[in-house]
Amino acid sequence: MRNRAILAACLLTVMVTACGSAEQPEVIEQIVVRERGAAPLAAAVSEGGDDLVALGEDAFQMCTGCHVIETGAPSSAGPNLHGVVGRVVGGLEDFPYSDALTASEAVWDDASLDQYLADPGGYLPGTDMLAGAVRDEETRAAIIAYLAANSVPSE
Repeated sequence: MRNRAILAACLLTVMVTACGSAEQPEVIEQIVVRERGAAPLAAAVSEGGDDLVALGEDAFQMCTGCHVIETGAPSSAGPNLHGVVGRVVGGLEDFPYSDALTASEAVWDDASLDQYLADPGGYLPGTDMLAGAVRDEETRAAIIAYLAANSVPSE
């Protein structure tokens, strides 16, 4: 009888431990704040009502958890994206890029940024962008327009 009680206690302990030990995937949540009554980005782009760069600035807010875009600002979790269009991939001096980005000899342009934002790990296997892909084509186009506008050298 006593052995059964010990066995039951051991089994119960194993079951409780197993149930509580499963690792849950990390969830990354981003909140994009838009002005009340503002049109959705995709609708605004397709209607051509607003400037694409301004829409890109709005859409870039989803990126600001990891990236900055101010001239000379230090990088944070992701590299500073000021001047990214025309820059060698993995070429910002003050950022510790992945080996895949450092080994790349490509230069960021509209097409490469579009492919990378659509599928970071697919474009350059071994890379990791925490926020993941930007699935909406129009949103990517707006973000790329904003990045390009912030890549023009100052006169």
